[in-house]
Amino acid sequence: MYLKLDAIQPQTEDWIKRSWKEGKWSPNAVVSAEGVIIDPRLKGGLIPTPLTRDLTWGVPVPPEFETEEHGMKGKFDAPIGYPSITANYTPEWRQWWFNPKNVNLYQFMGKDNVYFHTVYWPSVQLGDGRDWTKLHHLSTTDTAQTDEHVAEYLNYENGKFSKSKNRGVFGPAAKETGIPASVWRYYLLSTRPETADAMFSWSDCVAANNNVLLNNFGNFVNRTLKFVSSQYDGVIPQGGDQPGPLSPNDENDAEFIAAVNGLLKDYIDAMESVKIRLALQTVMLVSMRGNSYLQSSGLNKALVTSNPKRCAQVVSRAVNLIYVLSALAYPFMPATSDAILVQLNAPARIVPEVLSTDILSGHTIGNPEHLFKKIEESMIDVWKAQFGGQQEKQDGAAGSTNAPVSKKKAAAAAKKAAAVTVDSNVPKTPEILALEAKIAEQGLVVRGLKGQAPKTPALDAQIKDAVDVLKNLKGELETLSKA
Repeated sequence: MYLKLDAIQPQTEDWIKRSWKEGKWSPNAVVSAEGVIIDPRLKGGLIPTPLTRDLTWGVPVPPEFETEEHGMKGKFDAPIGYPSITANYTPEWRQWWFNPKNVNLYQFMGKDNVYFHTVYWPSVQLGDGRDWTKLHHLSTTDTAQTDEHVAEYLNYENGKFSKSKNRGVFGPAAKETGIPASVWRYYLLSTRPETADAMFSWSDCVAANNNVLLNNFGNFVNRTLKFVSSQYDGVIPQGGDQPGPLSPNDENDAEFIAAVNGLLKDYIDAMESVKIRLALQTVMLVSMRGNSYLQSSGLNKALVTSNPKRCAQVVSRAVNLIYVLSALAYPFMPATSDAILVQLNAPARIVPEVLSTDILSGHTIGNPEHLFKKIEESMIDVWKAQFGGQQEKQDGAAGSTNAPVSKKKAAAAAKKAAAVTVDSNVPKTPEILALEAKIAEQGLVVRGLKGQAPKTPALDAQIKDAVDVLKNLKGELETLSKA
């Protein structure tokens, strides 16, 4: 039994071009960034493809079809799983799968599955004749600018993930590390290989937790809510703001409000374009802006006494920004979002377009708790050894048989190692901690700029300037650490 893809090809190509434009597909192995069809099967002309196979296992061929073959091919049966699984979940499944005017279908996949979701299965839907909900937006880590297709991969510690060599951390083992799901979700999404190969690194993973999630995101939430708890008995004070959007011409915080509103627009634009990594980076920029707001406003016990009205206003606005963060973070870290809502004692909300006063004075919050915990840097080497696999052991064994290193190089290496050891045991000063926070924040700025498209000379200049700032900060940290 065969599927006559050739008979439906003109309709399929028309649909691809239309859906690519309307859904803003990412470049892939079927259609380029310019909307040109580049799949060799389409360019050479589709041919009838078999639907059945002579196997007794799998989905059986319906008895009304006269064929000697007994099973349906997986490539035909698998996409049917989308509506059939939905139908198994609810009898209202047609509201999703036969409702293209009200339902947009987003799909995420790697290179190998692109053809089946952009050519094969849509051809089946078109040939069926009913008004199916078809693919709206395709997000894939496979980029295709010409006839050559380049797939992007997540690598492991300067090598490749390999189950056969036990190299890399997989499924249940990730849970056994004790690293919370929110940390895994943040780190892996922040390094998603969207436009180039990316690398999983234990050092980067721990730094993401300690410098970004703990010191930036978590610090803003915890510092604000603890202040409400300790200074106002957990009750939001009267800051003078009316319910609803804050004025961009506010006498005290116009710059802060404008910055947050700009970031909200960036977040919404990124999510609408399915730029997942950029949207997540924007979430962290919002929390970073919250931290700087607390600093510039001088929020402390002294402000409660010296300017109680202003202090109450700052607290109210910071709490409402936390409420915004609960919605922004939900697609990426749902457990963290839920924890924030519990601490705020507030219901879930949608993503707003502007910063508003939604949690009003008189509202009682829950108990403030840390959203994240520090991961000791000593665990980096532990996990590297645990998940290094056979290759790392072989490399270590090979290293022991290498020719001896010169005394000069050995002495230099020993000196460097000793310096690192000494530095790691010295308590970090407030200046060092502040610089590390600035480096983490500037790193987010650099990542955000690099994730933008299309590339332009102006954007390249911005990236260069941001990288220079990051390098200078790292240089300052190195100098301060040696002092």
